[in-house]
Amino acid sequence: MDSCKYEALVLLLSIALLLPFKTVVCSSSCTFPAIFNFGDSNSDTGGLSAAFGQAPPPNGETFFGAPAGRFCDGRLIVDFIAESLRLNRLHAFLDSVGSNFSHGANFATAGSTIRPQNTTISQSGYSPISLDVQSVQFSDFKRRSQEFKQSESIFQNLLPKEDDFSGALYTFDIGQNDLTAGYKLNMSTEQVKAYVPDLVAQFSNAIKNVYARGGRAFWIHNTGPAGCLPYVMDRFLVPAAQIDKFGCATPFNEVAKYFNLRLKQAVIKLRKELPSAAITYVDVYSVKYSLITRATKLGFENPFLACCGHGGKYNYNRSIKCGSKKIVKGKEIVIAKSCKDPSARVSWDGTHFTEAANKWVFNEILNGSFSDPPLPLHLACNRME
Repeated sequence: MDSCKYEALVLLLSIALLLPFKTVVCSSSCTFPAIFNFGDSNSDTGGLSAAFGQAPPPNGETFFGAPAGRFCDGRLIVDFIAESLRLNRLHAFLDSVGSNFSHGANFATAGSTIRPQNTTISQSGYSPISLDVQSVQFSDFKRRSQEFKQSESIFQNLLPKEDDFSGALYTFDIGQNDLTAGYKLNMSTEQVKAYVPDLVAQFSNAIKNVYARGGRAFWIHNTGPAGCLPYVMDRFLVPAAQIDKFGCATPFNEVAKYFNLRLKQAVIKLRKELPSAAITYVDVYSVKYSLITRATKLGFENPFLACCGHGGKYNYNRSIKCGSKKIVKGKEIVIAKSCKDPSARVSWDGTHFTEAANKWVFNEILNGSFSDPPLPLHLACNRME
C-alpha cells in the first residue's frame, strides 16, 4: 500500500463516525510541483508593491530583514504552505525583477476584490487587479510560459513545465475586501448580503477557468472575521450593542459568515460540475476567530492593538499607516513604527496579521481539522466521495 492510501485510510478511520459513507479517491501521493495563488493582501507576496511601489519598512523586518512585498512583518500563510510542500516561496506575477516562476506564481495583490470596483486605487485603496483580472493573467501566463519553454530562451529554467499546471495546487484567499466595500458605500448589512451570491458566482467562474486549463487540486480559504480587525473597528462607528463579548463588530462577522456559507455551498456544487477536481474548503474564519478571542491564553497580547501604527485606541490611523514618515526640522522620520516584539501581537498594522499569527493559523489548518473534506494539506490532491 503506497503512503497516500495508507495515510488516507488512517485519516478515514479517525473520522469514521463523522463521515461514515465517504471514501478517498486516491491515485497517488500529492507531490505538488507548483503553487498558483489568487487573492488579496492576505496572500500578496509582492504584486501590489511591483505595480504601485514597495510596501515600506518596517514591513518584512521579522523574517526578511527588509520590505519583501508583503504587508506583514514576515511570512504569510501562503509562504508557510509553500515551505510545507518544500517549494520555493511564490514570486508575484507582476514582479519583473528577479522572479523565478519554476514552482508557480502568485497573482494576488493587496486590495484585490472578487468583482471589479467602480473606483481607482488612489480613491479607495482597492486594487484594479480583481479576481477576473487575475484569472486572465493566469491564462496568459500558462500559454506564454510554454511558448518560452519550447524556445531556446534564457528563461526556460525560470518557468514551470507543462505538466506542472495539472499537478499544481491552486490556492484562493479572497472576498474580504468585497464585503467591506459595501459598508464604505454606506450600504446596510442586508444590502451587502444581497450581492454576496454574485460574488460567489464570480468566484466559481474563476475556479472553472483554472479547471478548464488543467488545474485539478484546489485549496480554498473562506474569509476571516472582518469585524475583529482594528481597521474596521476604527473606520466604522459600530454601536456598543453590536460589539460581541470579545470586542468584535457583529454585523461585519455576520456578513463574513454568510459569504462563507454561500461559498461552501458553491464548492459542493463545483465538485459535481468538475468531477476530476479535488476541492478543499478551509474554514479559516473559525481559526482566526479562535486566535483573536483566545489571544492572551495563547501567549499573545491585546489582539486589537496593532503592532505597527500610530495613535488611537488600536494604534491605528488610516491616514498614518505602518511605515508613514513626516519631516521634522528638515529631517524625515518614521512616525508609524513597529512595536518591540511583533511575535507577541496578532495584528501587524490594523489590517493584516503578524508572521507569528499567520504561522499559528497555518499550523491549525495544516492537518485538515478545519477542512472539508478533512484532508491535510499534503493530501489535497485527493477527492472524497
